[in-house]
Amino acid sequence: MKNTNNNTKLILLHPYIQKQGSSNRLWLLAFISFFTIAFLVTLIYTRESTSTASSSTASFMASSASPVSVFGNAPLPATVINTLLYYASKSNDTYHMPYSDLKPISDVLRKCSSPCNFLIFGLTHETLLWKALNHNGRTVFIDENRYYAAYMEEKHPEIDAYDVQYTTKRSELKELVASVKEQVRNECRPVQNLLFSECKLGLNDLPNHVYEVDWDVILVDGPRGDWPDAPGRMSPIFTAGVLARSKKGGNPKTHVFVHDFSGKVEKTCGNEFLCKDNLVEEGENLAHYVLERMDESSSHYCKNQSSTSSLSAAAAAVSSSS
Repeated sequence: MKNTNNNTKLILLHPYIQKQGSSNRLWLLAFISFFTIAFLVTLIYTRESTSTASSSTASFMASSASPVSVFGNAPLPATVINTLLYYASKSNDTYHMPYSDLKPISDVLRKCSSPCNFLIFGLTHETLLWKALNHNGRTVFIDENRYYAAYMEEKHPEIDAYDVQYTTKRSELKELVASVKEQVRNECRPVQNLLFSECKLGLNDLPNHVYEVDWDVILVDGPRGDWPDAPGRMSPIFTAGVLARSKKGGNPKTHVFVHDFSGKVEKTCGNEFLCKDNLVEEGENLAHYVLERMDESSSHYCKNQSSTSSLSAAAAAVSSSS
């Protein structure tokens, strides 16, 4: 009979083996943690770099699209001004201003202290030119055609244009000038806020802020006046004279230009409301006046009108005493 003994084997793991397994797990955990942190850092850095690059690109595109960022607040270089005038005057269109008319206006804008406030009656072929030449200042356009004013603002968002409804007719020139003379001490005073005026030649429906700005340069190049029922430029010339004399601050002098000065309306109203004494230059198509701020109590537009009024008053006093 053979006895079979069941031998039980006991396997003992040396402590060194257990420690080695734990060490391997720790190294594996550390390895995974390291690469996880590295991945997160790389991801964050990539996003920040992309965001910075996008911002830089956007800033560059914005600066490239804006002419102001190129020159800052400095005046336009003479070469740029001369180039703009050269190409603006080379058009064969008869409605474009010739160089001889563009240059005097450009010279005044160039010498104007920054920022220069420039008011233009009429949206013309030179609209973008005036905006460019006065790039540091405020340029506002007033036109009779509301649809064209809206079109220009939509096509050129940098343009600040408003429409106005004229109630005058060129054929009424004589009567309108006479009505101003009759009301020179009341509604048609040379110094007043036209927003509240009922003078027939005063424009009282412009945007409110137009009356509050101290305009340095005013150009009258509209509205139309080619036929008897056309509105003519009586109201803009009269309004320009009142705005110039009613300034509250800024430069006490205002440059007023009247285009198409060979016309009867332009010459008559220029002499009556801007005055020959203030005429500093007259070309074939352009008149340049320089008006000074006046006292609120003033009741005459021109110096010779003041002298005439004084003589008339003296004569009346002599007659009454005798």
